Amino acid sequence: MPLAIAITGPGGPEAMKAVDLPATEPGPGQARIRQSISGVNFVDIYVRSGLYPLPPGQSVLGFEGAGVVEALGPGGGELKVGDRVAYIGHPLGSYAEVRTLSTSRLVKLPDGVSERVAGSTMLRGLTAHMVLQKVYPLKAGEWVLVHAGAGGLGQLVTRLAKRIGANVISTVGSEAKAGFAYEAGADIVLLHTSEDWVEETRRIADRRGVHLAVDGIGGTMLSQTFAAVRPFGMVASLGQAAGPIPPIEIEELTAPRAIALSRPSVLTYANDPELYRQGTAALMEHLQDGLINPIGAEYELKDAARAHADLEAGRTTASVVLMM
Repeated sequence: MPLAIAITGPGGPEAMKAVDLPATEPGPGQARIRQSISGVNFVDIYVRSGLYPLPPGQSVLGFEGAGVVEALGPGGGELKVGDRVAYIGHPLGSYAEVRTLSTSRLVKLPDGVSERVAGSTMLRGLTAHMVLQKVYPLKAGEWVLVHAGAGGLGQLVTRLAKRIGANVISTVGSEAKAGFAYEAGADIVLLHTSEDWVEETRRIADRRGVHLAVDGIGGTMLSQTFAAVRPFGMVASLGQAAGPIPPIEIEELTAPRAIALSRPSVLTYANDPELYRQGTAALMEHLQDGLINPIGAEYELKDAARAHADLEAGRTTASVVLMM
């Protein structure tokens, strides 16, 4: 019987258990796919730990994956058995060898885009598209600050921002990770552990600060980041890998800063059919055009708990995946 990784309640990596998951026949508008890869993301950790509630009736983790269609229900649209597909979004369930889900969620992979690349890029790629096109439509010549620039999301945001023609300042937690951020295209890499990274960011960005700051670190980093943004700029808060974000007073955003704060959700973005279509189509074009999304660590499906522990502890760079 196909293998899956499930939880019955919130907890640490030890809460994740391998279970047998019977393959189900696809109903109307559904497809069953044999998966080859699943992405591992911080949002999975948020669900596992209880920060985000586990949806009723669901226990298998994971929001993105890729594989091959092996069965179709009535009304499957243009898909056919044997098509290579990828997806991101609700419902959970990508930590599984086989799963059945709506065909409206599936994106047919074009020639030249592998399941391995697509299945490790969908969530972060759509997040980067959301931030750079919807949250703050970035323009050539503008300045972007990308925290955790060596991570999977940080690298993708950097690469896409450079394709637009923007200038990128990345921050990393150690000198050892700086090379990954530079390889992704960052113009300048700073240590966010240094005392003067905010002042240095403002100095580099025309002595005014960046137009857009992308923060997936959370904790106290978000409030520090406000001071690195120029008036009428934007801060996008995408996660809290470093822990809960302390309450923010509206006065922190007002004059003389006069900046905006956004807390966008890629899962909400993916639930909008038109935004999902636009975002995934753009992502596929970038991947066909050579957009690189390196995989920093891969694990067998049965080792998903170790993948969570390594990602949570900051022992990984770039994307983290489970292979089936």
